[in-house]
Amino acid sequence: MSDRRGYIVPIGGAEDKEADRAILKRFVSICGGREARIAVIPTASHLEETGPDYERVFRRLRVRSARVLDIRRRADCERQEYIDALERADGVFLTGGHQLRLSTGLGGTTMAERIRQRNSEGLHVAGTSAGASYMSTHMIAFGEDGPTPAGGQVTLAPGLGLTPRLVVDQHFRQRDRIGRLIAALSYNPRLVGIGLDEDTAAFIDPDEKIEVVGSGAITVVDPAGVEFTSMDSADPGKPVSVIGLKLHILIGGGTYDLVTREARPGVALTTRG
Repeated sequence: MSDRRGYIVPIGGAEDKEADRAILKRFVSICGGREARIAVIPTASHLEETGPDYERVFRRLRVRSARVLDIRRRADCERQEYIDALERADGVFLTGGHQLRLSTGLGGTTMAERIRQRNSEGLHVAGTSAGASYMSTHMIAFGEDGPTPAGGQVTLAPGLGLTPRLVVDQHFRQRDRIGRLIAALSYNPRLVGIGLDEDTAAFIDPDEKIEVVGSGAITVVDPAGVEFTSMDSADPGKPVSVIGLKLHILIGGGTYDLVTREARPGVALTTRG
């Protein structure tokens, strides 16, 4: 048991599983490399092959063990064999699918409580696509895509609660989701918005610093300086005014400190002549 929180790793979906596998390799590395024990939770997906597919991916990366916790019903979250497997794990991986399957299936269960507790003690937790959205306290349940925030554009729901600092959106550039992320932040401009492109991850360390890994970019939307938002008076579907947002685009190696809210480019970029 560690006295430091484990990593939290939201992934934007469609991460590379066949070529360089940079994101999955990095996750395995922080979990212990060849000694790592990974538990895969495929609850978000309705496809039976999703869990076994990730189990094979992690085994090809030569971890000590990879096991699917095939949670399909809330009752499965109380199965002692699954709880025991979680207690032995060094890392948990939440697959993609639909995030409401996670919130309705895991929310309020022993499994969810033990993931939160063990993450606070050093367990590393990653989630891709829907699994990424579910990791924070405030989760985007669903919403309309598009570049401009609008009234009623997004619906929030409780997430797993690993971090209260973020709201996360995924498939970000590919599905043009900047509008719905800003709409979510307009409800309460206290959180930081993280928009994850596909094959791109935010490795959030115990000191609350994000490092970008992957082939795409992360869009960081910081609403700390917001002076005005019209979300409270916007009719459904009508555009919303937001004044004072700060936005950063970070690529591989870039960092963002969630405490100081400072962004930095990657080391390789800053050392070029």
